[in-house]
Amino acid sequence: MRAVVHDRYGPPEVLRLADVERPVPNEDQVLVRIHATTVSRTDCAIRAAHPFLWRLFAGLLRPKRKILGVELAGEVEAVGAAVSEFAVGDHVFGGSAGRFGAHAEFICVRESGALAHKPTGTTFEEAAAVCDGAALALACLRKADLRKGQSIVVYGASGSVGTAAVQLAKHFEADVTAVCNTKNLELVRSLGADRVIDYTQEDFTKNGETYDVIFDAVGKHSFRRCRRSLKPGGIYVSTDPGFLWHLLILALLTRRLGDKRVKMRITKYTKKDILFLKELIEAGNYRPVIDRTYRLEDVVEATRYVETGQKTGNVVLTLNGVVR
Repeated sequence: MRAVVHDRYGPPEVLRLADVERPVPNEDQVLVRIHATTVSRTDCAIRAAHPFLWRLFAGLLRPKRKILGVELAGEVEAVGAAVSEFAVGDHVFGGSAGRFGAHAEFICVRESGALAHKPTGTTFEEAAAVCDGAALALACLRKADLRKGQSIVVYGASGSVGTAAVQLAKHFEADVTAVCNTKNLELVRSLGADRVIDYTQEDFTKNGETYDVIFDAVGKHSFRRCRRSLKPGGIYVSTDPGFLWHLLILALLTRRLGDKRVKMRITKYTKKDILFLKELIEAGNYRPVIDRTYRLEDVVEATRYVETGQKTGNVVLTLNGVVR
């Protein structure tokens, strides 16, 4: 089968298309023929081993898992003997639960893993763009214990995680202030934000407003910078793994000092969350945002675009669909 592989860490150019052995499902696994996947910030961080901390998980000198990709949508090609939830021909979507491997024509996923039937009315490209950003956003919102009526700032509201966070926060009936650049103001309003701030015109940390939760969805605002914008008892959460140890220290310190907290998120891809997102989509309460779609063989170009930091929502790789 065709797959995008990388044998060493480095720039996007280390990625290459290759023929690799097609996986065979175990008795509790589903073999999925992938129609669409994405290039995410996580993929880019692992490929570049930046920050260096990623090497502790991905391989100290060389990558252990040569095929990236954490989101997928496709068709069931085969099932293991113990599988009962899925059948050959089913259209499915989900995440590879930290094992990567979705930048390929086929992948094996456990039946009990983060896999579900594709939401009714969605394309493969749309379904592939659901899980990673939403899983990260869910983890952060839950860690912040976001509740009905609370106020939240989503900084970086037009990215994959940010567009998910705005919609999920509104589902949880919070009051949402979204921060993004000028070109995405209308998009973010359409996702349900109660108010939108253009960061090129205004710094939300200097406008005198305070919030119950500040969620930095792009890892660019420090707790120190945001602290005065939190209400007493307020919570700061961030997605940026580059500040992992810094955030861990702050999380421990703020448990005992002061009345404002830093919380650390732990992201897991679970079937329960995938089914929750499927229900939201089918009820019309969530929609994935797609910026660009590339062919699998154009993965280097797609990755370069993701690394500009200017993408809106998600960048999709299609194996047999329409490029836009």
